[in-house]
Formats: sequence, structure tokens, C-alpha cells
Amino acid sequence: MHPDADVEPGTLLVAAPSLLDTNFRRTVVFIIDHRGEGTLGVVLNRPSDVPVDDVLPNWGPHVSRPGSVYVGGPVEQKTAICLAAMRTGEDMAAVTGLIGVRGPVALVDLDSDPEALVPKVRGLRVFAGYAGWDVGQLAGEIDRGDWIVVPALPNDVLAPPDEDLWGRVLRRQGMPLALLATHPGDVRTN
Repeated sequence: MHPDADVEPGTLLVAAPSLLDTNFRRTVVFIIDHRGEGTLGVVLNRPSDVPVDDVLPNWGPHVSRPGSVYVGGPVEQKTAICLAAMRTGEDMAAVTGLIGVRGPVALVDLDSDPEALVPKVRGLRVFAGYAGWDVGQLAGEIDRGDWIVVPALPNDVLAPPDEDLWGRVLRRQGMPLALLATHPGDVRTN
């Protein structure tokens, strides 16, 4: 079995406490696409100070708080990616400009009309850039222990910035993973 066999759209990669790469330290990555050519996801817990209003004025009023663009990852940071969580009972197929990722979570075409979409979603978040892995690269990182692969909940995509999403996701995994959530950010401060 490949180390990345559990990775699929709608799963989370949670950075192991040992992963100190500044792009990914204590991050939670939501996987959007995973196939032969590689893997693509966005970091869910890196809000920036840039208001969505400044870059996508027609979407700014509709995004979930804090209303800022999130740093989705180190790749192509000029590219905007928008994720939505649909309201219960909404048929994604009936809404133009959406590509389903998993469950109620969808990719939003930012060229589409927000007015048509907004009543059907619980929340929207815009990410600048993404995290990408070439074929085999992510498997190697998982094998090395850099990432923990866990199921996502739809609300993870909209988690407010004042919440420790990294710790929350680990804690809900039960033992022994829940213990990692108590890991100090920097062991030198112990």
C-alpha cells in the first residue's frame, strides 16, 4: 500500500510537530485534487492581512470572516482559489460555477456571479496560491512522517482564524494523535 493511499479530495494533511518548514509549520492542508500527476491543496489556517475586497471586490462582501485572503500555499501566489461549503440540501449540480470536491465542499469559479451562489452556501473562503506535490513527492513526505492524513469536516474549510485548527483537528482524532495537539510550538521554550 502506498503511503499516500488515504489521500483523496476532501482529506486533510496535518503537519506533524516535527515539520518545521516555514511554509507548512503547524498547518492544515485541505486536499482539492489527488491523482497520477500529483496533488494539490490549500492551507486552511494562514489568514493574511489582505482584504478580499482589495483583490476581488465582487466577492469581498460575501466571504466568511475575517474577510481576508488566506495564504493557500507557496505555489502561484497570484492565483486565487475559492472554496465554498454548501448549505444542507443544496444540489451542487444545479449551481453554475461550482466543482464539487467532496461532500458539501466545492471549488468556486471566481468569474461566476456571486449573487447566484451566495444564498446556497454556508460560507466562502478565498486562498492565494496553493500547495502542490509532484507524483511520489507527497508519498515520500508522508512516509517520512511529515504529514498526518485525516478526514476533513466541512467546517474546517471555514474555521475562524482565532481558532487553533491544527490542534482541534488533531484532538478529534483520538489517541495517540490527540497527544500531538499538546506539542509545544517550539521545544526550546519548554
